[in-house]
Amino acid sequence: MGYGFGGFLLVVGLVLALAVTDQVNGVDLTMVGWIMALVGALLIVLSAVTMGRRGTRSVATTTHSDGSQTVSERRTEI
Repeated sequence: MGYGFGGFLLVVGLVLALAVTDQVNGVDLTMVGWIMALVGALLIVLSAVTMGRRGTRSVATTTHSDGSQTVSERRTEI
């Protein structure tokens, strides 16, 4: 579930909350719309946060006594 599903929920929720005036017996469509919009916005934010944490990368340069250097790279996937 990424940006697409979150955007879908956000759009459908806002349409239900702001544009639909029909009534269903026992269901408040405005409240359902606001809940869907909130969940969609939350999914978009969580997708953005988790996409940024895909992994870490660190690079270290070691200088030896003879003047040569070694570069090592370390990656960790989360």
